[in-house]
Amino acid sequence: MKLELKVIPSSSREEIVGWLGGALKIKVRAPPEKGRANKAVEALLAKTLGLPKGAASITSGQGSTSKAAELTGLTEADLAARLAALGITS
Repeated sequence: MKLELKVIPSSSREEIVGWLGGALKIKVRAPPEKGRANKAVEALLAKTLGLPKGAASITSGQGSTSKAAELTGLTEADLAARLAALGITS
């Protein structure tokens, strides 16, 4: 499934914050240099959502804070349930 993201790099914490409009807001510690923040976002999504490593990938917006990610092996219902378990609802 495709997921719109709003990424805050160089943050003091790594977390999925919640929904910001139609995008999922994510904070990562990595700086926005040489793809480090993108790699951190992919790792955080996979770990937090219980996906295998590599199942989350940034598909567009590599140089922007507005990104799109592809989550392999996850439906919209699965995503909603896993985020709800974290206390994140739309």
